[in-house]
Amino acid sequence: MTRLLKIWLVILLGAGIGVIATRDNGYVMLAFGVYTVEMSLVLLLIIIAMLFAVMYFSIRALVRFYRLPSDVKDWSQRRGNRAAQNAMTRGLLELSEGQWRKAEKRLVKFADRSETPLLNYLAAARAAQLQGAHERRDSYIRLAHKHMPSADVAVSITQAELQMADHQLDQALDTLRHLRDVAPNHTYVLRLLMDLYDQVGDWERLSELMPELRKRKVASAEQLKSLEKKAYKKLLEASFLDKDPEQLSYRWRNVPKVLREDPALIADYASYLQERERHQEAEELLRQALKRGWDVELVELYGQLECPNAAKHLSRVEAYLKKYPNDATLLLSLGRLCLRSQLWGKARAYLEASVGNDGPVAAYRELARLLEHMDEPEKALSIYRQAVSLEHDDHLIALPEHIGHHPRTSDAQ
Repeated sequence: MTRLLKIWLVILLGAGIGVIATRDNGYVMLAFGVYTVEMSLVLLLIIIAMLFAVMYFSIRALVRFYRLPSDVKDWSQRRGNRAAQNAMTRGLLELSEGQWRKAEKRLVKFADRSETPLLNYLAAARAAQLQGAHERRDSYIRLAHKHMPSADVAVSITQAELQMADHQLDQALDTLRHLRDVAPNHTYVLRLLMDLYDQVGDWERLSELMPELRKRKVASAEQLKSLEKKAYKKLLEASFLDKDPEQLSYRWRNVPKVLREDPALIADYASYLQERERHQEAEELLRQALKRGWDVELVELYGQLECPNAAKHLSRVEAYLKKYPNDATLLLSLGRLCLRSQLWGKARAYLEASVGNDGPVAAYRELARLLEHMDEPEKALSIYRQAVSLEHDDHLIALPEHIGHHPRTSDAQ
């Protein structure tokens, strides 16, 4: 638009000069010593314009010639950048299409001419990873860091991701610890650390990291709760297997208060106490837990405890019958407590009530054992059969009806 305007201005100026010239050419005389030059004013103006044009274009030509090497360099660089950009686009497409070797070569070849060599080398590292070329992958990671040291976090995160994907967990742990020092509040670094501790089973470190994970909202509250529960479940198991008898109690005291009220963890801890023959502690733990809320697993565990004062515990559990009279698990536990107190008739009544309320298989077995000892083998056998019918097995071979009533042709053959 500006160029068109300039052309119109020149045309108008020329037309104006032409109109003036037709009316009066004017007269100019130039004297140089003994020499004089006479001409019309219009001709002088034309000469001056021509001289100006010659000088202007000569100066422009000299400037252009002087800047020619720089212009050629800029043109070459722009051409190289376009080629590098096209190569990066094609390389990423080949990477996504599974042509990892071609993608790696293309990305590395044009990395030096790329405006973002960091991205070229990181993508090439992924391509090398997918080919199982760990040395080349690490080399590209180093080159990426060399080209942009300020991007240490981004490069190290990519390195940790690749190491974890290739199950190089020790190396990934070193990388993430470095990242933890460099960027302690980085949410994604915390997420990777969380996943890594879960993979390697470092439950101690994971439990220590939990407050920070919650603070940074690395995952949903439900996910973090589930993972924390898993961590302390594993830590309790490890403490139970430890030779130090005090380790189990120490570990339980260090479980967060909220989790110490979780029925599943309480059941685990009570089971470990029972295995260590610390029945009194287990009874106290289960009784307090049942006061806070009903849980059938805890009720069943209560019935398995071998406490010295079984009659006292029996009366405590019987108090729950007012609220849960038809709970099959509660009736099973009461039956077991009666067996320990040698209250055979009462035990039978509770176990029969549990079976009548579709109780667990354990209720059938306990009742059948009791009937055997009470010299009622036929009834015991009937209960055993009912228990077997409850235990489904998809691998049983289907048998024909009236087996044995037809000739065994297959055997005869």
